[in-house]
Amino acid sequence: MSGQKDVVRELVWAHGQTFAEEAGITLKDTPQPLYRLLVLALLFSARIRGSIAVDTARELYRAGLRDPRRMAEADWQQRVDALGRGGYRRYDERTATQLGDGAELLTERWGGDLRRLRKEADGDVDELRRLLQEVPGLGPAGADIFLREAQQVWPEAAPYLDRKALDGAERLGLPKDPDRLVKLAGDTQPAVLAAALVRAALDKEVAEDSLRRAA
Repeated sequence: MSGQKDVVRELVWAHGQTFAEEAGITLKDTPQPLYRLLVLALLFSARIRGSIAVDTARELYRAGLRDPRRMAEADWQQRVDALGRGGYRRYDERTATQLGDGAELLTERWGGDLRRLRKEADGDVDELRRLLQEVPGLGPAGADIFLREAQQVWPEAAPYLDRKALDGAERLGLPKDPDRLVKLAGDTQPAVLAAALVRAALDKEVAEDSLRRAA
């Protein structure tokens, strides 16, 4: 047990930055940060490097496309251009359409405020995950990405350790049981633990570095 705790401690210490933080999002339970997280989750959903998704999320923010109203009001080419500047070229045309359609859906159904989507789910995490997937371009993986990070401000979702996070645990020789992982992590926030485990799943060097540090 102590060995596994050491692995988790070293993993979180060296690789525990959330993906929202990496993208420059100070996550709060307010409309704009939640929307920016949703956009980041959509960008991560494609088969593209995580660094490109993060850079593109930052570029969309710099372009002023930081809430559903502005995203919907921007024309398609503006969205394509912002995606391209972020390096998101392979999926830029499709994603530009999805971002526009999603912004319109959020505005019409939830007043541009994801807290209303949360309220509709009424504490049911499965329903929350289902509602998120109504957003164009956000499938099961995208909903998981969003909830892994949003559990920091939506505690009813915690601990949210999805299949990708549990893949990271397996690579590190840790139990694939969310409750046991949370116990090993002690006071570490589940969102931080989840991000660190996902980084281990995505990058073998992250796992090897953590294991080496803990040895």
